[in-house]
Amino acid sequence: MDPIFSIGIRSLWDELRHMPTGGVWWLNTDRENDAYSLINQTIAQQNTEANVAVIGMDLDLRSILKLDKNRGPKEIRLFSMPNQRNSLYFFTRDLLCTIQPENYFLILLCANNSWQNIPALQIHQWLEKTHEWAKYQNCTLLVINPGSNNDKQASILMSEYRSLFGLASLRYQNGMHLYDVTWWCNEKGISARQQLVLHHHDDQWQLAKQEETAVQPRSDEKRVLSNVVVLEGAPPLSEHWSLFKTNEALFEEARSSQAATLIFSLARNNQIDSIARQVHILRRQRGSNLKIIVRESQASLRATDERLLLGCGANMVVPWNAPLSRCLTLIESVQGQQFNRLVPEDITTLLSMTQPLKLRGYQPWNVFCDAISNMVNNQLLPPDGKGVLVALRPAPGIRIEQALTLCRPNRMGDIVSMSDNRLVMFLSFCRVNDLDTALNHIFPLPTTDIFSNRMVWFEDNQIAAELVQMRMLAPEKLPKPLPETAKMEKVINAEHDGTGWRRIPEPYCLFSDTTGRTS
Repeated sequence: MDPIFSIGIRSLWDELRHMPTGGVWWLNTDRENDAYSLINQTIAQQNTEANVAVIGMDLDLRSILKLDKNRGPKEIRLFSMPNQRNSLYFFTRDLLCTIQPENYFLILLCANNSWQNIPALQIHQWLEKTHEWAKYQNCTLLVINPGSNNDKQASILMSEYRSLFGLASLRYQNGMHLYDVTWWCNEKGISARQQLVLHHHDDQWQLAKQEETAVQPRSDEKRVLSNVVVLEGAPPLSEHWSLFKTNEALFEEARSSQAATLIFSLARNNQIDSIARQVHILRRQRGSNLKIIVRESQASLRATDERLLLGCGANMVVPWNAPLSRCLTLIESVQGQQFNRLVPEDITTLLSMTQPLKLRGYQPWNVFCDAISNMVNNQLLPPDGKGVLVALRPAPGIRIEQALTLCRPNRMGDIVSMSDNRLVMFLSFCRVNDLDTALNHIFPLPTTDIFSNRMVWFEDNQIAAELVQMRMLAPEKLPKPLPETAKMEKVINAEHDGTGWRRIPEPYCLFSDTTGRTS
């Protein structure tokens, strides 16, 4: 009969503890000491005849392992491997050189943050290969991975339910140890989305509540966790509302939610990245039943920022000009909804998808065309929403080089070039109905005074077709900008104050004569 090994938390029920042979289980911890303590208790839980081997990644296992003479297996095989990417790839091959792993319990104790620089694709390939190996060799592999960025690690592993029989994490938060079980599969069945509170006393791990002997059903659908700013000074609307002073406090409380409503507050543009990461973690780790809302308290969101938040897993973004009554109606409208959009496992994919071009202002013709082509051909960006390409022909009497000196793009991703007596601009992620507003911010004079006509392309196939024509232009038809423009210097003394262009006052030093008087 094939042996069944167990994790070292005795008070857990069998559905969350057993690890039969033929599979791989993964456990993340945010502290190294917790990983060492757990591995010692796990070894102690095995019977005396169990075949156990521990593989340490660049670790001194003899100083880490503290064996109990009265419990645990009679013998433990110890192995060491370098903290290098190649050592992981050849882990199974090297192990076969020493032992026959059939019916073995293998524990791989990783070095701190050892997986953080390995691409997600290579992690998936390693898991798939290792799962097949463990199944063929009829052994059990437990990966214990301490690290400071395990939220990202868990998000990458979330889709590996075919290669991982179990995925869990042990976090230390607010003086408590939280044991999050994403899923755990064994001969007793499958358990998923469990969060348990553990006590650690005398190097022993146990459940905080011993009476919990079955998978606990929890329903928090009526609960609303909100930033206090969202209610604009109003008290909690019912006993189901909980208010938090910061988004960070709200995020920590929400990590134990299943189907609650979460309302973040966004007041400044520099909060977007942090809120997006929090929303992404909650959506990936806590599931599709959460209702996540971002309330904009001050005007700070661009269309790309809103797309980022929705792509990270937010159900809705409430604009800043929506009154409180309208906001509460929108919050009520998402009740009972289930989030069904795909959220990428790595948030960097979403960030690269929504960030504009890393270019601004005048660009040489080839660079200009290549940048637009990369945007149009990016499959991660929404169709027909990548930006607007506009060609402007100067009015009679104005040279194209002179028109370029009036072009003052301030937003990253807005680029311009010149061709055959036309000023060609690409405004990334600009909607076609906002084109006039954008041009009024870029030019200090009315565009009707500077240009006689314009042509606009905003659909992907239109822009792609125009790019073909643009690349066919002969080099002699490409004028050169004035030296000041090419250096991106300010050639006009004006600035845009949000409503219109204003001249910037220039200080002048008056002449002083020998008597000290100025004239």
